[in-house]
Amino acid sequence: MAVRIPFLSGLAAPRRGGAKADAATSVEPLAFEWLALAGLLAFATWLLGVRGVWALLLSADPTGLTLVIIAVFFTASLWCGTRTRVLQRERAALAQGPRGAGWAAEYLQALRSQPTDSGAPMDLLLEHTHGPHGTAWWVNGIQLKLGLLGKVIGFSILALQIGKLQNFDPTQSQELLRQLTTGLGVALLTTMVGLVGNILLGLQLTRLDRYADALVADVQRAGLAQGDTGAATARQ
Repeated sequence: MAVRIPFLSGLAAPRRGGAKADAATSVEPLAFEWLALAGLLAFATWLLGVRGVWALLLSADPTGLTLVIIAVFFTASLWCGTRTRVLQRERAALAQGPRGAGWAAEYLQALRSQPTDSGAPMDLLLEHTHGPHGTAWWVNGIQLKLGLLGKVIGFSILALQIGKLQNFDPTQSQELLRQLTTGLGVALLTTMVGLVGNILLGLQLTRLDRYADALVADVQRAGLAQGDTGAATARQ
C-alpha cells in the first residue's frame, strides 16, 4: 500500500526508470505498521495475563522495578504511535510543495529565500524530523539501565541473606531457600523485562529513524528539483 506524491513525481522524477521513480516517491503506511505491532503487543499482553505471567512477575519483584520498566515501555510505545502519525502526515504534505504547510514547505521556502547560512534550512529540517527521537532513544536506554539496577539489587539481597548465615539448620532450609531465591528472582526478572522492553522499543525507534531519513531524502530531492526549475526559468 503506497501513496504517490505528485509534487515529487512531477518535479524530481527522471524521464527514465519509471519504476524506480515510483518507489522513491511512495509514502509507506507507517501508522498502519505501528498499529499492527500494537495489536500484536496487545494480544501478547492479554495472553500473558491469562497465563498468570504478569501476576508472577509483579509478585516476584518486591522492588517494583519490573512495574516501572513496563510502564516506561508502554508510555514510550504510545509516543511512537503518535510520532508515526506526525511523520506520515508531514511526508504526505510534501506533495503540496512550497505552497503547502509543514516541514517540507518551510524548508523549500527557506531555500527560495537564499539565507546567509546555507546549512540552516537543513539543520531546522533535521531538528523537526530527528530531534525528538534522541530523547526517545534515551528513554529506551533507561529500560536497560533499570534492568541492570534490578540485577544489582537482587544480587545484593542475595549476598545479604548469605551473609546472615551463622550456621545451617536443616529445619529452616525452606525459609532460607525462599529468602535466597527472592534476591535471585529480582535480579533475573528485572534484567529480562528490561532487555525485552529495550529490544521492542528499539525496533519501533529504528523504524521511525529510517522513515525520517526517507522523509529528509524526499525533501532534499524536492529542493533540488526546485533549484533546477528556477535555473531553467532564469535561462529562459
